[in-house]
Amino acid sequence: MYAFTRRPRWILSHLLVVVLMVTMIFLGFWQLHRLAEKQERNALAAENSQREPVTLAALLDELRTRPLSELQYTPVELRGTYDTLGEVAVRNRTLNGAPGRWIVTPLTTIDGGPAVAVMRGFVPQSVDDLTPPIDGVEPPAGEVRVVGYVQPTQTKSGVFGVTDPADGTLSELSRVDVGRLAQQYGALEPFWVQLREQDPPSSANAMTAVPLPPDDEGSHRGYAVQWFIFATIAGGGYPLILRRVARNRLIDGGDQPASSTDEVVAGAGPAEEPLDA
Repeated sequence: MYAFTRRPRWILSHLLVVVLMVTMIFLGFWQLHRLAEKQERNALAAENSQREPVTLAALLDELRTRPLSELQYTPVELRGTYDTLGEVAVRNRTLNGAPGRWIVTPLTTIDGGPAVAVMRGFVPQSVDDLTPPIDGVEPPAGEVRVVGYVQPTQTKSGVFGVTDPADGTLSELSRVDVGRLAQQYGALEPFWVQLREQDPPSSANAMTAVPLPPDDEGSHRGYAVQWFIFATIAGGGYPLILRRVARNRLIDGGDQPASSTDEVVAGAGPAEEPLDA
């Protein structure tokens, strides 16, 4: 009844279903892994962002004994002047569903050490000037006090991410890549700061401060459940399909079982017609 399942095309069908099931199970666990990462990031942001702002010197002291990943979202207080000639835009950003860019400006600190890249805010796509200093988003002149969240440099994720040109002076980057910015600007601290507040405030009406990411868990849990359901449907439904095909073939006479009068010897060929006497 199920002899047809050993034919090459059906063997290929079995393998395809197995591959699909394994892929869907893998995607389900991958979504659970993304959920765990999101939960861990939310917990880190909730804990670190509530700290009192630390000075740059105190932050650098902590970085000698703790990795930057543990200090992400820690508020740091900086004092210095913005160097708008080193300013860059970070493309393909959104805020409240609107497309635009982030503006990153080096801050020369009063401590005399390397400058700090400060992501000052979001500007809509309609602000198309990319030549530093960018018109309409000018920072306060002179010395400023900045408080913002420490963030690690952004790197390309996966094989399909955009890669910025390795050479030349760029006015626009695909991400806040501190190393690439330092290549064309000069020495920078190995992190960037997401602006929370500054004194005096900026008069650039076109710029909006970028908030921390929401603390929701996203859709990862729901996607994981969906992938596991799809894998279950494939695993449970495929045998039913085989059973239906087998029954249809039996009804149509394609896989008739041998009767007592049509004995077939295992390994022998088809029975020959008897010769006429």
